[in-house]
Amino acid sequence: MTMLPRQYMMLFGITMTAFIFNTSEFMPIALLIDISASFSMTTAATGQMISIYAWVVALLSLPLMLLTCRMELKRLLLMMVALFAIGQLISGVATSYEMLLGARIVVACAHSIFWSIAAPLATRLVTREHQPTALGMIVTGSSVATIVGLPLGRVIGLAAGWRMTFLLLAVVAAVAFVYLAVLLPRRTPGEGFSARDLPTLIRQPVVACIYGMTALFATAYFTAYSYIEPFLQTVAGFSSQEITLTLMLLGVSGMVASFIFSRMYGRHRLFLLRWCSVGMCIMLLLWQTAAISFGTMLLLTMCVGMTATLYMIMFQAEILCTVPRNASTVSTAIYSGIINLGIGGGTYIGGLAARTDHLAHIGYIGAAIALVAALLCRLVYLPAVEVPHRNLR
Repeated sequence: MTMLPRQYMMLFGITMTAFIFNTSEFMPIALLIDISASFSMTTAATGQMISIYAWVVALLSLPLMLLTCRMELKRLLLMMVALFAIGQLISGVATSYEMLLGARIVVACAHSIFWSIAAPLATRLVTREHQPTALGMIVTGSSVATIVGLPLGRVIGLAAGWRMTFLLLAVVAAVAFVYLAVLLPRRTPGEGFSARDLPTLIRQPVVACIYGMTALFATAYFTAYSYIEPFLQTVAGFSSQEITLTLMLLGVSGMVASFIFSRMYGRHRLFLLRWCSVGMCIMLLLWQTAAISFGTMLLLTMCVGMTATLYMIMFQAEILCTVPRNASTVSTAIYSGIINLGIGGGTYIGGLAARTDHLAHIGYIGAAIALVAALLCRLVYLPAVEVPHRNLR
């Protein structure tokens, strides 16, 4: 049974919103040098804005979701899109680094709730058999943000100033608000979930293991990714056009990962789970070595991006399959918060490496962290899920 056209249209609206949220989150990475120059700061100092954004999301995802988990989902989503647009507008007119940072915190608040409800809402708009497709579409929106959003934002920033990039995001957010308001049906959040229920959720060994692995994996990946622009410029010797192309193809790799998830997750789940963390460790270990040529660096960057995207969507699906429905938004909020904790930690570690003249070695640092995640997956998580998997066959 195929999805109805209206279901595709509703999922497209959420996908478009995911596109602008992810474009905004990582936009400073593509414009780090220009923003730094605008406020007469170093790239390492300005890059801490990415860490602060991620840490705000990490800290607020769970409390804000607990406060709003009883709200009707369509209304909550529209409120977050509106708050997002306001934050982008303030970012575009910021006259100081502090004002820009404050605007980014406003956007982070919207982000923390959006990514907590986007996946559960998308899966409720379709039947169970189409849920992987729904999740895949959201990930595609995030990937397209890297393909089109980040490079386009960089091009606009170079041509008209980085402020224009944020102002255009505010306009696109307004369009998304109207589209979702017209098309989305109302969806109740389900049974309530309170802070008293959290210990029961966290004490589940499989869930706790996913959260621990994800924190390590995200930290490893973003140690390298958050400083990819200065790395490609100063270590790999890429031109401005080559950096833009690399960021664009990094997003293409995310779309490939979405396709792999939609086609292979059901049939080859354990294989994908088994090799994602190991693959990230190996590829980050080769990060500096690959910088010897444009071709090798480009290929490795795409492989790293594909592996990271595949990991994030797979374990979000694992979470949604493990927890009861009334805990889906809260458990996803925790998952989103932990990813952003990893983003903040990775950006901070990458910044320390950059400030101490170890920018060239960020891949080795990330690989060491990824190794711990890989061991946790192989020794703890997989043994816990392989037996139930065999029993279901």
